[in-house]
Amino acid sequence: MSADPVPGDSAQNGQGNGTSEEEKVSKDTGNRKTCNFYFVQKDDITIVQEGKARVAFHGPVFYNPVQEFNRDLTVLVLRQFVADREKASAEIQNATNGTGDEEPATKRRKVAENDQSGNIRILDALSASGLRALRFSQEVPNVDFILANDFSENAVESIKCNIDLNGVQDKVRANFGDAIMTMMQHRSLEKRFHAVDLDPYGTASNFLDSGVQCVAENGILMVTCTDMAVLCGNTPEACYTKYGAVTTRTKCCHEMALRILLRAIDTQANRYARYIEPLLSVSVDFYVRVFVRVKTGAREAKDSGIKVGNVLVCSGCHSMEIAPILRKHVDGKSVKYLPYIIKHTLLDGNNKCVHCSHPVHHIGPIYTAPIHDKVFVQSLLQQLKATQEEERLGTHNRLLGVLTTVHEELDDVPLYYEAGQMMNICKSPMPKLINVRSAILNAGFRVSGSHCCPKGIKTDATLDFLWDVIRYQAQSANVRRERLHETSPGFTILGKEIKYLILKKYF
Repeated sequence: MSADPVPGDSAQNGQGNGTSEEEKVSKDTGNRKTCNFYFVQKDDITIVQEGKARVAFHGPVFYNPVQEFNRDLTVLVLRQFVADREKASAEIQNATNGTGDEEPATKRRKVAENDQSGNIRILDALSASGLRALRFSQEVPNVDFILANDFSENAVESIKCNIDLNGVQDKVRANFGDAIMTMMQHRSLEKRFHAVDLDPYGTASNFLDSGVQCVAENGILMVTCTDMAVLCGNTPEACYTKYGAVTTRTKCCHEMALRILLRAIDTQANRYARYIEPLLSVSVDFYVRVFVRVKTGAREAKDSGIKVGNVLVCSGCHSMEIAPILRKHVDGKSVKYLPYIIKHTLLDGNNKCVHCSHPVHHIGPIYTAPIHDKVFVQSLLQQLKATQEEERLGTHNRLLGVLTTVHEELDDVPLYYEAGQMMNICKSPMPKLINVRSAILNAGFRVSGSHCCPKGIKTDATLDFLWDVIRYQAQSANVRRERLHETSPGFTILGKEIKYLILKKYF
């Protein structure tokens, strides 16, 4: 693969005159090349190719190959977003073409307000080198234009050079400006973007308010947060100031991070009678990434309150319980929202954990509704499988694996447990994970894995049953209770009788 001359460089670089030397290095992931680096030593210029986009760097290379999965996933999601818009546009056309089975007039008016026709406008609010915008312009169909914004003059100049390098002057516009101000300037209906990408360093919390305002109706907001130490409980006070939630360190902290972020986005949207519908939420590598559809509706925005809850987490055995904060009461045509009635099953009479008698932490609030749209994820998988090998994204195999796991998750079960941690509390050896899952299924409960954790277990099984499974495994492994310290959670748990029938063949 060869690269066109970088603007300002001689086209004869490296062609026998001894003035420069070009070296190509390939980075391989799996069996496919994911990016190429071109080092032009004369002017200390590096050209990076990812997907169909090329980016020139002057001086130190500002490129993170680990984020290629993030960018590939975004391209995939945007392609599906465009396809869904086309499908919705066709349905609108059919509803208003006078075929004899038209929708009611009021519904047709609402459909017209949510018109999905035309090309999309995309905002890359924190563009840096412009790599995302350049990839969108060449790999996503039906794009009107992409605004590549950055608050660094050097970055904007680099974006302009890269626009010329890729020949996409008709689709990508470089813009110098503060990301928040740029989004606020596009709040009016005619200026809103159909897709907004927020990919900052660290937290995205300060961009959420302006972000939800500049997304068009039924548009998509894509947010990355890399401050995982904050979101995963290292500094609960920092999490509160940034996201309005308190968290603690648990094995399911990565899904907790996703749900804290989703709740923060939805809360900002609610202030403008808007609400979100999560399409896809993933925790990979060192960041969380969410894709949400933004809609408007005062009535639907009120329902956001029943999608939020606090979490009780035991400090000893790490058992959890979701405590909703609001409930919806429907009586005929009357709809009321009332505070949730406390029905804690995790606390005993002394406000200690009923399973191990240790103190219980109160964290949250978090988003408790489904964090993925299974139909949308299925469409992404179909799109991946239908792609010809020569046209596949660089991280195709990983995308397929992550999205398959996401699609198999129980979407109505918030958070998960790690089987190894539960076994370790009772000092029991870990059986095969498939055996634990089989025991849960055999008892009539549902169970799945989690894309956040290879050993994670999402299940609607009761905690009493899960701890009975642990007790049975400890009993089968001849774990002696007296060897545990009397104040340890495992000592208390093993001191209780097994109430459920656990099949011996699994352990």
